[in-house]
Amino acid sequence: MSGTERVSLRPGLKVRIVQKQDQRSGKLTEGIVKDLLTKSPHHPHGIKVRLENGIVGRVKEILG
Repeated sequence: MSGTERVSLRPGLKVRIVQKQDQRSGKLTEGIVKDLLTKSPHHPHGIKVRLENGIVGRVKEILG
């Protein structure tokens, strides 16, 4: 699943995100969502989240 819709995300979900510094390379980081940072219901590049380990990035894949 894609992470462009806020309604499909919630704290506790396992996701893969791309961090700001990794946008060019496309390197994905896996983790558990702690907070949703994007307020709008949709974002074309992915909803911005904070993972439980403190890393911030845009959701590219929802794993479950």
